[in-house]
Amino acid sequence: MIDTRHSTLAVQFRSRNSSGVAVVGWAKLARMDWLPLLSTLAGAAIGIVATLVADRNRWKREDAKEALRLRLDIYTQYTTTVKVLGETLRALAEREYPSDGERAFVLREAFRDSGIGTASERMWLIAPQPVVQASNSVFHCLRRICDGYIDGTAVSSPENRARWEARGKAAAKMRKLMREDLGVGPLTERHSPLPDDWNNPTGQ
Repeated sequence: MIDTRHSTLAVQFRSRNSSGVAVVGWAKLARMDWLPLLSTLAGAAIGIVATLVADRNRWKREDAKEALRLRLDIYTQYTTTVKVLGETLRALAEREYPSDGERAFVLREAFRDSGIGTASERMWLIAPQPVVQASNSVFHCLRRICDGYIDGTAVSSPENRARWEARGKAAAKMRKLMREDLGVGPLTERHSPLPDDWNNPTGQ
């Protein structure tokens, strides 16, 4: 026969003992110093945030550098196209043609085949507004030079000289704005032609 009294006492002892252990455990937790642990967690969180911020700033710097390289390529293409087109128009205008129609056809084809239209569109898509306006002025100066040659304006005429002077001023302003956009200092040399430079106005 099982002694139920002893069993009851054993259960009561274990229950009291378990309760005592739980109380002691909570008491220990309550007495723990949480500051070092919280400091460690806070430090880790700050480190993660700082890394994310640094990565974001690095990506922004790389994006800015890539955008600057792209604008440099576009500006170089445009200024080179402008210079080559000017030289080409002048050379073609000095030739003899069987007819005015042939002269007009050759000059128009040269203007179209120069690539200035594509270069100009790239400027409109990428460059800031002041540079776009300045480059557009250069474009129209060259257009007027070409149209003048088509209409029979002589290379050595005052009308042609005036058009080249306007082109030189527009090109100087365009380059100045391009350099400012690229973060380059101003130029000290002239871009407009000197009075005795009119045997080669495209050198501006």
